Amino acid sequence: MKATETLNERGQSLWLDNITRSMLDDGTIQKYIDSYSVTGLTSNPSIFDKAIGSGDYDDAIRSKASQGLSAEELFFDLAIEDLRRAADLFLGIHERTDGVDGWVSLEVSPLLAYDTARTAQAAKTLHARAGRPNLFIKIPGTPEGLPAITEAIAAGVPVNVTLLFSADQYLAAADAYLKGVERRIADGLDPAVGSVASVFMSRWDTAVAKEVPADLAGKLALAVGLDVYRAYRRLMSSDRFQ
Repeated sequence: MKATETLNERGQSLWLDNITRSMLDDGTIQKYIDSYSVTGLTSNPSIFDKAIGSGDYDDAIRSKASQGLSAEELFFDLAIEDLRRAADLFLGIHERTDGVDGWVSLEVSPLLAYDTARTAQAAKTLHARAGRPNLFIKIPGTPEGLPAITEAIAAGVPVNVTLLFSADQYLAAADAYLKGVERRIADGLDPAVGSVASVFMSRWDTAVAKEVPADLAGKLALAVGLDVYRAYRRLMSSDRFQ
């Protein structure tokens, strides 16, 4: 079982970093919820690429391909079907924790990485298609992704900001989120739109593994994580956030 800890405005959650149709069918995900206190699930195109290669989806792929769907349309049909089921499994946690936990995540197409407008539109469309209140749309915290995050939050679409590697990136993503919240307040809308920041820590240790002395091995990721956490705590207590 792979899992990731993700910061939100109230603490940490333990999310499963894997999904396949067989895990839904045979009760594996439900077991993780019941036995291991897993409180959410995240996905991305790489995760689904591996899942689809397992053979679990062959019949569904043949059926959808015969309908004339493009490869990307077919991919998102399959992903949304699985994530709807996963979202339903986590819905009880979502309701008991008042929206703090019990989320699942679906990522926008990486082909839109440099297109802010299309990323924002895809986020709205995918969330509407999924039709689940506890589904995050993953948007990268890149320069092009930040305005799309604001637009999605302003539209009431919960966002999991991904591809964050530093405190500066985290703060930029948080600023994009807060801008969306502030737009909702100005429009008289409910400001409570869920969002989390997914910080990629282990990549730092991997990048410097052959360049640091033994006594510093495995420590850079933790240092970066602590730096992000300090930024997070300062932001949570700021006048703007409060």
